Amino acid sequence: MELKNATTALAALGQPTRLSVFRLLVEAGPEGRMPGEIADVLSLPGATLSFHLKELTAAGLIQSEPRGRHICYRADFDAMNDLIEFLTHNCCGGDQSRCLPVSRPAPKRAKKASKV
Repeated sequence: MELKNATTALAALGQPTRLSVFRLLVEAGPEGRMPGEIADVLSLPGATLSFHLKELTAAGLIQSEPRGRHICYRADFDAMNDLIEFLTHNCCGGDQSRCLPVSRPAPKRAKKASKV
């Protein structure tokens, strides 16, 4: 990844709403999400979401796919991994054992009450 591309991607993610949209799409995985779902989850007006989706697309962080009359958005995992690789290139003088992220246990979720 080139410095210019990394700067564009980081600038796009530097805005709280766009970061929230991107994280939601990362969570959705390759299946992605429809704009209406994203807007509902993040409580965003359609025009606001459209603007942020356009910015994330222009930064190369998300992709869109037509599905009939609708469009599905998904994170571009290759671009995300390229950005992470760019940020960690030669980390710790090349000693990757010092730079690997620490694996943390997943947060415990409240158990659902069973219906009797």
